Amino acid sequence: MSQRFSQELLETNRETWEQAINHRFVTELFEGSVDDEVMAGYLDQDYRFFEAFLQLLGAAITTADRLEARLRYASFAGEMANSEDTYFQRAFEALGVSDELRAATPDTPSAAGFCDLMREAAASQNYSAVVAVLMVTECLYRDWAAKAPQNRPESFIYHEWITLHDNADFLDFATFLEQEADRSGAQDAQTAHDYFRRAVELELAFFNDTYTYPLNGIHA
Repeated sequence: MSQRFSQELLETNRETWEQAINHRFVTELFEGSVDDEVMAGYLDQDYRFFEAFLQLLGAAITTADRLEARLRYASFAGEMANSEDTYFQRAFEALGVSDELRAATPDTPSAAGFCDLMREAAASQNYSAVVAVLMVTECLYRDWAAKAPQNRPESFIYHEWITLHDNADFLDFATFLEQEADRSGAQDAQTAHDYFRRAVELELAFFNDTYTYPLNGIHA
């Protein structure tokens, strides 16, 4: 039996993928021991993906060749706008992250690079590129969250972030993206491989930058 295209993408980038899902940040997230300024910086930078990510989902809706797929993307965009946005606002308040501090803090190199990549994939109007980037953003987070212990940190800042990426709806959407990569990615395999590789490298860089650029000045 030939290898699924989604698995081919993953295996080609296995080393970087494993470094990301086993990163120090993930371990400390499970323990609830991430330094407050590090966690605040991570969430601040991650929230900056929101607009670019919605543009990417919009491109998926536009370029998908099946109504069923378009409806899945539209539904996921609605879920993101509700559950994740609410979590971020609560977490910023709990960590003492003011709007003024966030506005005065520049993008980290990896956050800027990831936003650029998502916008580039969206602008390409190439479904293979769009699915490749989406598969990384969702399936990599599914894979690290799947490693979480049953006993999770008491603080909602930690346990809700884990749960947002380890629940039935999220897992189902990640599987859907793999199926879409299998179905359509091989039609433009070179493009899919290029975008997938760059996205995985940026995910690892984002975890690294979390410790290089903590959000100084919070008052949690």
